[in-house]
Amino acid sequence: MSTSPHDALHTRVSASLARQGMMQHLGVRLLAVAPGTVTLALPYSERVTQQQGGFHGGAMGALADIAGGYAALTVAPEGMEVTTVEYKINFLAAFQGGELQATGRVVRGGKRIIVTIAEVVHIAADGTRSDCALMQQTLVPVPKTY
Repeated sequence: MSTSPHDALHTRVSASLARQGMMQHLGVRLLAVAPGTVTLALPYSERVTQQQGGFHGGAMGALADIAGGYAALTVAPEGMEVTTVEYKINFLAAFQGGELQATGRVVRGGKRIIVTIAEVVHIAADGTRSDCALMQQTLVPVPKTY
């Protein structure tokens, strides 16, 4: 059985995601991992809606934050985690049904700060993709404590 050079990164991100109670509660799935890039999916459910039935901005922000954070984790040294110190998000459109997918990408991976972006798209039941939100984030590496 051959192994991908990204298997260790996938294992690292997957293990960390499994420890996040909120993401587990919301049903977030890991779709892809590569150096500097992570894609996550959030299915539509009553857990992620606002009063009008659309995806809640807090759920969109959390998904973008986690995607960008895990992209940053792929460039952080072994034995380190990352934590968000700031993000700014623009909500571009509201959606119901389907799922959201967020792809986080490292813009600059430094020793003291890491800057990422995350693009959130809505995937409708028929496969139509629509822009939903755009985030920019600053993270810092911190020692892993577990």
